Amino acid sequence: MTPDEYLARLRELTAGFARVARAGDHAAPVPCCGDWRLRDLVVHLGNVHRWATGIVRTGDPAPQIFEAEPDGDLAAWYGECADGLVEALREASPEDGAWNFTAAAKTKAFWFRRQVHETAVHLLDAHRAAGTEYTLDPSVAADGVDEVLLGMLPKVKRWHTPPTVTVPLLLKTSDTGHAWLITPPGETGVPGSRTADPAESAGAVVEGPAEGLDLLLWQRVGLAESGLGITGDVAAAETFLAGPFTP
Repeated sequence: MTPDEYLARLRELTAGFARVARAGDHAAPVPCCGDWRLRDLVVHLGNVHRWATGIVRTGDPAPQIFEAEPDGDLAAWYGECADGLVEALREASPEDGAWNFTAAAKTKAFWFRRQVHETAVHLLDAHRAAGTEYTLDPSVAADGVDEVLLGMLPKVKRWHTPPTVTVPLLLKTSDTGHAWLITPPGETGVPGSRTADPAESAGAVVEGPAEGLDLLLWQRVGLAESGLGITGDVAAAETFLAGPFTP
């Protein structure tokens, strides 16, 4: 997606999150997020937006303060955080330099994409807490997979022991036609990753809907619930997919 397309998506996603923040029970537990309640999730995402806004405006890294409690109405505070981020991105030149924590190019364009996926996954979390249905758009989900595999996996040693890869693995989305090849680690100790032709061969092939793969990489679903199928070396694929991949 272009920066303008990401920005349009972000407006939609933050508006959806704000609606759940207004209507949901702030004491409701959030599945897959430890002991968080919906209030904790809203506070976290609002603070992430504020953090990203500062980086977009300055280009420089900033302290991560994701638990600062808002004054006043929680949903209104979140809306202000989201609006500030959207405004900063709207005014930004995507090609200008800016720090980020992944292998992606160090430009402001990164933050358009990152905040779309941050918000999309947490919007799913919020709907689960509220007991309502939400489905990721396949094109957004496939882009989220790409961000994890090509941006975060190369830097995973910053946060976790790298996932184990013993044979080349081909990960394919059945609904969008995307594919990525994951290769055993070299001298860096981190698995290799690149986009691939869906027809490439590998020691194991993992294929299914983009949403299932994206949510599995973000540990929001298990393999059994993801809708993904494995052919070839099943054990090697399952070991890799156990992750973790993200901060």
